Amino acid sequence: MPDTWQPKPGDRVFRPRRIKRFRLRRVLGIPAVFSAGYGNVGSSIYYALGIVALVAMGATPVALGVAGILFIFTALTYAEGTAALPEAGGSASFARHAFGNTAGFVAGWALMLSYIVTISISAFTIPPYLGFFWEPFKASPIIGTFTSIGIVFFLMLINVVGIRETSFINVGATVLDILTQISLVVIGFLLLFNPSVVFHRIIDNWPTTNNLIIGIALATIAYTGIETMSQMAEETKRPETNVPRALVMMIVAVLVIFAGISLVSLSAMPVEELASEWARDPVAGIAFYIPLEIIRVVLKPLIAVLAGTILLIATNAGLIGISRLAFSQGTHRLVPPALSRIHKRFKTPYISIIVFSLIAIAILVPGFFATDVFANMGALYAIGSLLAFMFSHASIIGLRIRKPDLPRPFKLGWNIRIKGRELPISAIIGFLATTTIWLLILVTEAYSRWVGLGWMVIGLIIYFFYRLRKPKPSEEWKIKPEK
Repeated sequence: MPDTWQPKPGDRVFRPRRIKRFRLRRVLGIPAVFSAGYGNVGSSIYYALGIVALVAMGATPVALGVAGILFIFTALTYAEGTAALPEAGGSASFARHAFGNTAGFVAGWALMLSYIVTISISAFTIPPYLGFFWEPFKASPIIGTFTSIGIVFFLMLINVVGIRETSFINVGATVLDILTQISLVVIGFLLLFNPSVVFHRIIDNWPTTNNLIIGIALATIAYTGIETMSQMAEETKRPETNVPRALVMMIVAVLVIFAGISLVSLSAMPVEELASEWARDPVAGIAFYIPLEIIRVVLKPLIAVLAGTILLIATNAGLIGISRLAFSQGTHRLVPPALSRIHKRFKTPYISIIVFSLIAIAILVPGFFATDVFANMGALYAIGSLLAFMFSHASIIGLRIRKPDLPRPFKLGWNIRIKGRELPISAIIGFLATTTIWLLILVTEAYSRWVGLGWMVIGLIIYFFYRLRKPKPSEEWKIKPEK
């Protein structure tokens, strides 16, 4: 009797469906990853100084310096996590592997909030720089806010259709941006920097301890880009080595340029002006105070054009990033599939792009009538980003405990050994610091507290309602384009 079985007429044969796994092509090298991350960080230079100065006043360089140390710890944490888990998702991916799906959702949902605010705040600071060409862009809250909303709406349509910036444009804009910022720092130190003036402006305008800590929290907005680089792991060639190298390069570039620009800004103008007239366009303020007319004539329009361009790219990058994150969360069944739904013609996650763009526009609406909208956006960003950073640090520690044998091509040094497990000191310090600052922002900033917590509560309700109605997480599934 033969060993093989053949179906008889009328028999029903079950053939399991093959599960397709969607993979992104690994085509990006270190320059492309670095430029994508620095594109976000470089854009934040054009507004972070003003946001921090609103509360930290003379201690703005100190707040940026302390936040810079936390940035180093966080970047190194992301370097280990991305090298060990080279997939899209960033802190959400780390948390999912370390603590499960719920933690992965919470980290991803917090990260979505920071992406949304990045879109809003980048668009909000474009009009003041364009005010060099037409004064109402800077002077009129109505015209400026309406322009910002129009920018987000325009980019929403562009992203739904699927027109994307190329790596070449990103790299080119990043190189020009870095050269301009370095030139501004060098010129500022040669023509404006006065140690005695900086010292007295810091001492005479020293904030309260509470405002200093809030300033440090707001300064975290200056160090965006870590998540962007981590999100690109699935598209990077040899991500286990290239992403950590790109992160280390960004640490050096960011700290040098931010330290230089913050010191030059305090030499160039009184703290009161930095926190008021030049709050939304502090780099333009530095160019305004350059004493040599010939340099000023060149720098002022160059900074206006470059800042507008970089901030526009950053706004668009925020939309691309949040749609990519929503798609990643959807493939792991952490958000409803509607947010990951692909347009049948344009092949873009159009629902998530539209929904999150409209939320970003809603955050901009108070700009028509509120005077503190700029600081509120900064604090709201800190709520989302710090929570994501907390999860990233905690996840690296958790993975060291739960998965000690996980391959780690890049491994943090300076470890302490507890019960046979090596725990990184930098991740422990980073977790404690970000948790403390996050709690302080939550207690002291009413707008960010209620909006931020409201965002998280709504997300958790959607998450648990969706999970209760769907199959078990272990069941594999795929996302199909609409027919």
